[in-house]
Amino acid sequence: MKKIILALTTFFVFSTGALAAEGGIAWDKAPGNTSDHASLQNGARLFVNYCLNCHSAAYMRYNRLQDIGFTTEQIKDNLLFTTDKVGETMKAAIDPKQAKEWFGANPPDLTVIARSRAGHGGTGADYLYTFLRTFYPDATKATGWNNLAFPSVGMPHVLWELQGQRRPLVEIRKEHGHDVEIFKGWQQVTPGTMTPLQYDQAVGDLVNFLQWMGEPSQNTRVRVGVWVMLFLLVFTLIAWRLNAAYWKDIK
Repeated sequence: MKKIILALTTFFVFSTGALAAEGGIAWDKAPGNTSDHASLQNGARLFVNYCLNCHSAAYMRYNRLQDIGFTTEQIKDNLLFTTDKVGETMKAAIDPKQAKEWFGANPPDLTVIARSRAGHGGTGADYLYTFLRTFYPDATKATGWNNLAFPSVGMPHVLWELQGQRRPLVEIRKEHGHDVEIFKGWQQVTPGTMTPLQYDQAVGDLVNFLQWMGEPSQNTRVRVGVWVMLFLLVFTLIAWRLNAAYWKDIK
């Protein structure tokens, strides 16, 4: 029995280590709140200005942004860059053929990216929040950038002007006879237009919008579900008392 427990423990440790190695560093918890319209609106602006150049959200229409507090006029004046119609879907302006030549593959659609990226490290929002905050310059890569959460990613750091340039600080340790790099933190190389706290908040807003976009009706569904459960609770009480009234003389 002890041998079995030891074998299972060893398997769990090594499999966990392998997963961590494949997925890069541990994911940070995303500060998401899909009921916060101010956060969602800022995230939508960031998405349109920085992500929609290459990535589409082909299953989301611009007029659906009214659900997070935008008016039709605000959408037309500030968010329509790839189409003239507010009822159109959010499609990138980039040519897929050019995108494949530049990045090696056509950038993925982001409509449900926050739902599809969930894994052992946390939710899809946690992954995106970590991913967008762990870029660093790497001259060996075609884009000039690399990422700790997604090593050798083909995507450049489109938010670098906001964050500035940072380099990861690592410590080399010996584990099981091999050199292992342990991430210790960041060193700011050049400043961005935002402070680190402001940048983290901006990324949190962007990820919040991506999470909302993956299921825009989630808040409505939860709200309706609460009222349905309350109705069923009250109806159950009424039915219980009605049943007692029907059978009170047959005992």
